[in-house]
Amino acid sequence: MMEQLVKFFHGGGSEEDFEADEKLVSSLKKELGADYVLQYPFLPNDGSPDLGRRRQISSEIAAGDDGVILVGHSFGASMLLVCLSESDVRKHIGGVFLLATPFWKGEEDWVQPFKLNADFAEKIDKNIPLFFYHCRDDEEVPFEQQSVYRKHLPWASFHEVPAGGHQFNNDLRKVAEDIKSLGERGLL
Repeated sequence: MMEQLVKFFHGGGSEEDFEADEKLVSSLKKELGADYVLQYPFLPNDGSPDLGRRRQISSEIAAGDDGVILVGHSFGASMLLVCLSESDVRKHIGGVFLLATPFWKGEEDWVQPFKLNADFAEKIDKNIPLFFYHCRDDEEVPFEQQSVYRKHLPWASFHEVPAGGHQFNNDLRKVAEDIKSLGERGLL
C-alpha cells in the first residue's frame, strides 16, 4: 500500500488548543502505523471573522493528495464541515472523521460565522464516508449536539463513546480502526 495522507484539524485557534490536540494526533498516528502520513497544520486565529478556518482548511485540502483523509476535532471539526458544505472541493476525499463536533446556533453576532447554512446537508457529498464520534461525558460540547447531525446526515456513521471527555482520553483507537477499514474495503 502507498502511504495514505491524513490531515488533522485541531480545535480552538490558540497554541494551547493546538498543543492539547497534539495528544490526539499522537494517538492516531500510533494506531494508524507506518502506512499513513499524518499532517497536523497549526490553524491560528488570524483575526478574520471565521478565525480563518474556511480559507485555511480549503487551502489544506487543496494541497493534499486525492483520497486524503480529513479529521477534525471540536471547532476544527465544525469548520471542516462548514468548508465541505460551502466550498467547491475539487479533491477526491477518502473519508471525513469528526470528533466532538459542535452544532453552532443562536442569534448572537459572534456565532454567525460558525453556523452551517440551512441546506448544509444537501451540499455534503454522500459518496464521501462520513463519521462522527462524541463522548457522552464531553464537558465542552454537549453530547446531545450529535443528535442534530444524526437528523440532518442520516447516511453518516455515528459513534457514541461512553467516556473520555472532550479529549477522548487522548485515545483515537476507534477512529484509526475506522480509517483503516476504508482501505480494507477498497474505498481509498
